[in-house]
Amino acid sequence: MLRIGIVGFGFMGRMHYKCWQAMDDAEVVAVCDSNPNLIADANKAVGNIEGAADHIDFDKMEVFSNFDAMLESGKVDAISLALPTNLHPDFSIKALQAGIHVLCEKPMALDVAECERMIDASRKTGNVLQIGHCVRFWPEYAKAKEIVDSGCYGKIRSAMLQRLSAPPTWATDGWLGDDKRSGGMVLDLHIHDTDYVQYLLGTPKAVQSFIARDKAGSAIHVATHYRYHNDKVVTAEGGWAMTPSFGFEMSFNLLLEGATLTYDCTRNPAFRVCPSDGEAYTPEVAPGDGYSRQIEYFNRSIQGDNTEEVITLDQSMESIRIIQAEIESASKDKMISL
Repeated sequence: MLRIGIVGFGFMGRMHYKCWQAMDDAEVVAVCDSNPNLIADANKAVGNIEGAADHIDFDKMEVFSNFDAMLESGKVDAISLALPTNLHPDFSIKALQAGIHVLCEKPMALDVAECERMIDASRKTGNVLQIGHCVRFWPEYAKAKEIVDSGCYGKIRSAMLQRLSAPPTWATDGWLGDDKRSGGMVLDLHIHDTDYVQYLLGTPKAVQSFIARDKAGSAIHVATHYRYHNDKVVTAEGGWAMTPSFGFEMSFNLLLEGATLTYDCTRNPAFRVCPSDGEAYTPEVAPGDGYSRQIEYFNRSIQGDNTEEVITLDQSMESIRIIQAEIESASKDKMISL
């Protein structure tokens, strides 16, 4: 039985808790959070998507307020790390060096240099480090990738991706709105689609981005064009400036030579394949969601049982590099080569 610790018990920590609790060969035995009112506050956290646990059985877990104490207790084999992004490198490296496997929430870190430190620690210790790019595991996004790779409808001609949210007011002490801790909207939210573009098509040869900012100068909306060595048009747009009543939307339209693949989480059916010859249909997708499926993948990685490679540390770092180029592009108002 794999013994799991959840480090950081806000909205995403509760999401990981629920996913781990559903697994037969793993048990959440510890939670680490600096909040002195953790138990009382645990049921108050919210987020931009449904699915986080709404009831926590703290009687079956040991609660730590000190990360070092949890590592030294010997009680956990692996952790889900759901802390602010600026803390990812040091906490991941400490755990890896203590012989503990780490599933670290995305984004990997605030910059490429910090990513390199994390990768080095994983390779030196031999312990698993996985970054939580859940969109690669999201059933509809995974099926779209499978269809594209099969070639059954030809190559991608154009791709449009969107991720739109109301402001992230649910974050503990507002850390998501603090660029020094989260990296801002482009790194925290938009990176989902940047990473999926990389997953579908590899690293673009260049990016050009445009960013809208609030009165304080923080990015609230981004639109990016990814250039490849052909005439395909690939764009992604995202932001967390939508009104509260708008809620959340993640969507894509992939225009292939022989079909359009379309997904919108606000629509029913959310996912359709629209062939150029024939009726639109909704293909069967894997059960669960991206959070549960990435945790299953992490568990298999620990056991050495993965038969396919969905995410690597180098790819996670590459998504940070592409995002940094997008931010530079917007600030300099020009295309940035990669």
